[in-house]
Amino acid sequence: MKNFDEIMSLLSKYGQEHLLAHYNELSDADKASLISQIEKIDFSVLECLDESKRASAKRGTFTPLGAVTISDIERNSQEYRKIGCDIIKNGKAAAVLLAGGQGTRLGFDKPKGMFNVGVTRDLYIFQCLINNLMKVVKETGTWVQLYIMTSEKNHEDTTSFFKEKNFFGYDPDHVSFFIQDMAPSVDFSGKIYMEAPGKISSSPNGNGGWFSSLVRAGLLEDIKSKGIEWLNVFAVDNVLQQIADPLFIGAVVKSGSQSGGKVVSKADPNERVGVLCLEDGMPSIVEYYEMTPEMISRRNDDGELAYKYGVILNYLFSTEKLEQIMNQKMPVHVVEKKIPYMDENGCLISPEKPNGYKFETLVLDMVHMQDSCLPYEVVRSKEFAPIKNATGVDSVESARELLKQNDVQL
Repeated sequence: MKNFDEIMSLLSKYGQEHLLAHYNELSDADKASLISQIEKIDFSVLECLDESKRASAKRGTFTPLGAVTISDIERNSQEYRKIGCDIIKNGKAAAVLLAGGQGTRLGFDKPKGMFNVGVTRDLYIFQCLINNLMKVVKETGTWVQLYIMTSEKNHEDTTSFFKEKNFFGYDPDHVSFFIQDMAPSVDFSGKIYMEAPGKISSSPNGNGGWFSSLVRAGLLEDIKSKGIEWLNVFAVDNVLQQIADPLFIGAVVKSGSQSGGKVVSKADPNERVGVLCLEDGMPSIVEYYEMTPEMISRRNDDGELAYKYGVILNYLFSTEKLEQIMNQKMPVHVVEKKIPYMDENGCLISPEKPNGYKFETLVLDMVHMQDSCLPYEVVRSKEFAPIKNATGVDSVESARELLKQNDVQL
């Protein structure tokens, strides 16, 4: 650990000396904690406050990308299933659950995965996902290694919950938890906010930070020692998604692609979903708000939408390729947010409108760093039931209806 003078020298370099303004008022333990927090800050993200360096300012030329369709998969299911099952049985595939978020938008102040979607019985989001993964365990007779990314805020709650629920029947020896890296929050002039005299304001560094966080937690050695060649990364909020799906793995491996992304056909041209496509000839994702009217309405000769396949945040990546791109600088997205902060009187202020920036990396940028990505179409009603809101579209209500349609007892 650096001493006070070394830390002050570091802060002076970036104009952040105010982080030590209350240092002498802190206990020895809080002083050590503050120094540790500062040492972990990636100050390079501050460069992204320069508009010209922002990720969002640099997009290339988009072109459509076809997919392995539902009918293609049905035709080749036997071959895909055999390839995928063999990979799983040989321990070459693992799953990575991105579970760093809270259930705030659901009115739930706990990890989102702890939310109970049951009606007549308890059925938690985490439980739904484990149940889905257990289908593969039963089919292959093999435990799939599961890595679960938490955040500093929800790590203790998440790990305690899994232990309390006996991992919902999953083998705990095949589950590893790791904490997502954090990024500082800043005001509009680039000064890092403080939450308290000894606490820097920070937030998880976006879903694109999962691999670097996993590596920093020392789990890359675990992955390599186990001979894991493929990582299926997925988000916590889709209770129907199929994880370590043998057909998906088999299709990607058969195609020779470095990665794959599960997609659904857009419900209508204006659906607010990112689309898997090509950008300057490389796999990429164009967000719905980046699409021009021409892109939204464009159709192929067969009448189908050209930009048809929406992503559901379920990707398969080659560990070898992830290692290769590990040291490349990922684009950092600068997002305006309402950030609670400590004012000059030491009071915590909760702003009513955006008062600064947070920095996020996105998994969609990892897709663009691949040489190839296979879009793999799934049946929306069977694999896409996101829970983002309490009511309405992509809500607890809509997810419950889809779970019922898939014979899940609520």
